[in-house]
Amino acid sequence: MASVIEVEGRPDRGFGLLAKERIVAGPGFNRWLVPPAALAIHLCIGMAYGFSVFWLPLSKALGIGAPIACPDGTGLLAQLTTTSCDWTVSALGVMYTLFFVFLGCSAALWGGWLEKVGPRKAGVVAAVCWAGGLAISAFGIYVHQLWLMWLGSGVIGGIGLGLGYISPVSTLIKWFPDRRGMATGMAIMGFGGGAMIGAPLADRLMTHFADATQVGAWQTFLVLAVVYFVFMMGGALGYRIPASEWKPAGWTPPPATGRNAMITSNHVHVRQAIRTPQFWLIWLVLCMNVSAGIGVLGMASPMLQEMFGGRLIGSDAGFADLDTGQLARIAAIAAGFTGLLSLFNIVGRFFWASVSDRIGRRMTYATFFVLGIALYASAPHLGAIGSVGVFVAAFCIIVSMYGGGFATVPAYLADIFGTRMVGAIHGWLLTAWATAGIVGPLVVNGLRDWQLAQGIPRAQVYDQTMYILAGLLLVGFVCNLLVRPVHAKHHMTEQQLRETAPPASAMPKDDLGAALPAGGAAVAMPAATVSPALVALAWAAVGIPLLIGVWITLEKALVLFR
Repeated sequence: MASVIEVEGRPDRGFGLLAKERIVAGPGFNRWLVPPAALAIHLCIGMAYGFSVFWLPLSKALGIGAPIACPDGTGLLAQLTTTSCDWTVSALGVMYTLFFVFLGCSAALWGGWLEKVGPRKAGVVAAVCWAGGLAISAFGIYVHQLWLMWLGSGVIGGIGLGLGYISPVSTLIKWFPDRRGMATGMAIMGFGGGAMIGAPLADRLMTHFADATQVGAWQTFLVLAVVYFVFMMGGALGYRIPASEWKPAGWTPPPATGRNAMITSNHVHVRQAIRTPQFWLIWLVLCMNVSAGIGVLGMASPMLQEMFGGRLIGSDAGFADLDTGQLARIAAIAAGFTGLLSLFNIVGRFFWASVSDRIGRRMTYATFFVLGIALYASAPHLGAIGSVGVFVAAFCIIVSMYGGGFATVPAYLADIFGTRMVGAIHGWLLTAWATAGIVGPLVVNGLRDWQLAQGIPRAQVYDQTMYILAGLLLVGFVCNLLVRPVHAKHHMTEQQLRETAPPASAMPKDDLGAALPAGGAAVAMPAATVSPALVALAWAAVGIPLLIGVWITLEKALVLFR
């Protein structure tokens, strides 16, 4: 018989392992088991960043050795159903846009549902959507139907991305009230690191499955679907939430003074939070930070090549004067630069989020904007004087702050709006990411193309772009300064607090499907000490693949220093 708990006045009819009250941790649970569960999900969905590894092989899925071009006049819609010619890279790239559009939309639409049913059920749905989307895409490749790839990975997979991305946020914040930034930084670091593991794995799988008649893509999608489903289910089933009365041993909430003045002890309902000026100010803060960062990330490789040209290989020739062999050499160096940026994107998520626990969230974002403005504005000068090393270092710092912005914002929301519905609020805030995904590339790519059309040399086409991106950061800096504590009129009422209260204690471990006792009272779980070996095993399961990905990335980045 399904268990029943009241959430926001409506019963959540959970079942078995997925019911919210079944995952309330008992005494003796080690909170350090929750971050690897979150990482298991984020490392899988982070492969969305690495999907470009599929574009070139899929663009010759029929021709194998070379693409079979579609007849002149074949539009994008015709490519969705054609079986006689290969897809273009631009048509395949639409899937990348769909990823982040549906990530933002699903996080916003179902963030409140996640708070009602708990992170485990949301994590399971995320696993089914992400892995199921990959399986549908595999079938789409097999029958050569692009619309199935868009539907599978882009739409259904994008929904899995959104739910998987926000599933651990409020849980980690509640487990680590003493280290909110560090906790969310650990999980969101995994999203940045997923491509470091997934892209090399996908490349090797396609090489293994490829032969004279196929590029090995559909088999690779199926293998990844199975692997990701297993890991994500393991992460989802590993989620636990603390009982309402739980707090870390020996920890007391800090006084609301100094850097803690922005941390509230109250809670704001998601329906009220999105009506406050604080929400929209933080929305703009994230949007400006991400717009600037994502614009640079998307053009990092051509930017380095066009700004420095032959100076990357000890020649005075400009980019347009290089021969084929020289272009190949600087392309390899640019690929190493891109890999290094990916690594700093990951490290920055953990580093800056942890720093925010010490200096406060608003000060951390102020640092992002002040330092970012200085670095963006100096980029044209660094390119003009040919200082490659300083240029690379500057952009590594810039990208670390781009990643740090993602990891710090959940703790910022918890400080301002409380922890009760921070997952749902975070879901709505991610629409800023979707917006930035349009604004950043539009500014960088559009302005670059316009300046090239005007005859401006390639080495100078990014100068104005860097100044515009610095201007976006200035807007974010002002918005960040305007953030103030939420007025008491927006705080939850007593009734809302009761409706959204987490279960007070846990059901017995061996009672997975039985109804709650009469009256709905939960039965306390007996105290049990978690084995340190289990904690170490959980961390090894996510840490070893992550370290392998870091090593592969470092190997590629070493070309910068040869």
